[in-house]
Amino acid sequence: MAAIDVFWEDLQEDVKDPEFLREYVANWVRITTTDAIVNALDDAREHAGMSKAALARAINAEPSALRRLFGRGRRANPTVGTVAELAAALGMRLTLEPLSAEERESTTRPLLDGDVPDARALVERLGAPALVQ
Repeated sequence: MAAIDVFWEDLQEDVKDPEFLREYVANWVRITTTDAIVNALDDAREHAGMSKAALARAINAEPSALRRLFGRGRRANPTVGTVAELAAALGMRLTLEPLSAEERESTTRPLLDGDVPDARALVERLGAPALVQ
């Protein structure tokens, strides 16, 4: 069995612990949401034909901060305030939308209940390759 398969199988067991499950789901939500927002902002910036430096000037930020935010291998964790300012400078605004029933089952339920009916399905949904039967 490959090491990667062992990792995903171990993770499948680990998410049965309520504390681990909550932390795992919370981190997954934080990372995937931040990545999606930063990618959307960078796409909007490029579509607008705006340089990172020009966008930085628009929100009174250092150009190096935006280069880090939109750079490769980034580890961005911008504040909501910064995201809102960037969006406004690009003619956009932040909005919230309800999760689908499926997303509530795999995201909200584990956070609230510390439990998930199918650990395997959760791990696969949140990024694991198909697990070996």
